[in-house]
Amino acid sequence: MLHDHTALHDHAAKALAAALGAATLVTASWPGPARAETRAGSRGSCQASSLDPATARPDPRCTPGALNPDVTQANIHRTVCVAGYTRRIRPPVSYTGALKRRQIREYGYRDTSPSSYEEDHFIPLSLGGAPRDPKNLWPEPGGSPNPKDQVEFKLYKAVCAGQVTLAAAQHAIVKDWTTAGGIVP
Repeated sequence: MLHDHTALHDHAAKALAAALGAATLVTASWPGPARAETRAGSRGSCQASSLDPATARPDPRCTPGALNPDVTQANIHRTVCVAGYTRRIRPPVSYTGALKRRQIREYGYRDTSPSSYEEDHFIPLSLGGAPRDPKNLWPEPGGSPNPKDQVEFKLYKAVCAGQVTLAAAQHAIVKDWTTAGGIVP
């Protein structure tokens, strides 16, 4: 068994990136300032797979997902599986609101009202997603709650019950959240 949490996290991130062919999967720590990164950038340079909340997925070039290095399989019962964990690490609306407005332009949505979108953590906080990294946040069409939330909760329960590994749940979400619940026995 690997006891080095950093090595375990690095291994999980590399395995996830390799499995997805996503060399842009990054990790971000919390707390700390958000990186001032440039995403794909210009108006409409990102494309959601759909505007339907039941099937919408982010553009993998713009929102590939990012992991929180403070969450590992070895410490899930001290992090994500502890009541109130996501509330403690969730970034403030002052941060996500500004990011959402910028990303709505980047995704080229015709409807530019922020209330038409949820600033979604692609890899959810409850599954070790990076809280503030723009590569893990995107303006998901529709409000909250939405169909993805149910899948995330199912995976979260399975991870905390030891039915699914954290890395498998993260991989399933990034590959296609609409089918991710299928990995739960």
